Order: sequence, then C-alpha cells, then structure tokens
Amino acid sequence: MGPDKIAAADVAGYPSTWLRGFLPAAVLAVVARGETYGYAIAQDLEAAGLGHVKGGALYPVLATLEKDGLITATWAAGDGGPGRKMLAITPQGLSRLLAHREQWNAFADAVGGVLAPDPTGAPAPAPGDGAARP
Repeated sequence: MGPDKIAAADVAGYPSTWLRGFLPAAVLAVVARGETYGYAIAQDLEAAGLGHVKGGALYPVLATLEKDGLITATWAAGDGGPGRKMLAITPQGLSRLLAHREQWNAFADAVGGVLAPDPTGAPAPAPGDGAARP
C-alpha cells in the first residue's frame, strides 16, 4: 500500500476513498483551531471519529498544504524530546477552509437526496431486476 493509501480498517469503518478525499479539508479545520503539529492532528481526527489516520496519509497532505501556502510551518523545541514542526493556517488556508465548508454542505445535501428513501415508500429495485430507467 503506497503512502497515499489509507487502509479502510484503520478509518472507523468508512471507505478509504471518503477520507482520502476529505482529509485536506479536515486537516485545515484542525489547524484552524490553533497552532498544532502532525501527531496532534492525527489524534484530533481520531477523537472526532474519523479513525486512525496513518502518517503515510497525513504527512503528504501536510506537505501539499504547506507547498500551496495554506499552512505555515515553524520548528519549535519539543517537550523534553526532539523539536516539532508547528503548523498554523494562513489567510489563504482559512479562505479555502470556508470554501470547503460551503462545498461540503452542498455536497452532503445532494448525496442525502440521492440516498434518501423513495418518497412514495416504494422499495428500491433489486439489482438486476430489469427495472427501466427514465
């Protein structure tokens, strides 16, 4: 499994593609709460119910966000250990996060509409039953 892959079993039972697509926005949201570092971001995401996000998935996202100017990184002394790369959101990152929130709400509404039960109460056709499509 490559560094950009997330094992589905490690992500609270959600399909791995969901988290892969959502991870940059989730990371921006965590960093927007205040200066933090990679391991703490992973802990916050897990505490939020997203499961264990491996470093092989998280750190490439952090590198891309930094390269794109959405977060900044500075080195700080660690608590009795090695230094930490502290991350903070930039104004561009905050703008992107706000855009992600709007997009997510619209997307969630659209998906909810597609997945909602048939308003007539009719059961969904069984796969392969030959039901005609409009």
